[in-house]
Amino acid sequence: MRLGEPGRVQSAINVTPLVDVVLVLLIIFMVVAPQMLQGPEVNLPKTDKPAEQGEDPNRILVTINGRGELWIDDQQIATEHFGEGLRAAADVKPDRKVVIRGDAGLRFGDVRQAMVAIEGAGFHGLGLIAERANKKAQGD
Repeated sequence: MRLGEPGRVQSAINVTPLVDVVLVLLIIFMVVAPQMLQGPEVNLPKTDKPAEQGEDPNRILVTINGRGELWIDDQQIATEHFGEGLRAAADVKPDRKVVIRGDAGLRFGDVRQAMVAIEGAGFHGLGLIAERANKKAQGD
């Protein structure tokens, strides 16, 4: 470039700010993702060794919180419409298993009523989700 000549415009993309923004968004999602639980907060019962409870995308998750409110997957449902809600969830994907995630402070009668309603909706056999008693001690 000589004196008196106009300077040429260089068109180059600066990627550094883009990378900074993407990294900040990644950190935000990593912090927020564990808090995005499905359904209400439930204090699970503790057992010595629950069976493997891996995430099964074909299961119907029934949650009963400490106040006895029922949830199907992530939607709260009234007790009188519980059977209808289960049948509707089964119509979306047939051959789904039902798993109950109940609060440890519930009376057995509340959980048993949900189990009877599940059986009345046409499901045979169900699973119960529990938390390992020594989970925090082992660092799992």
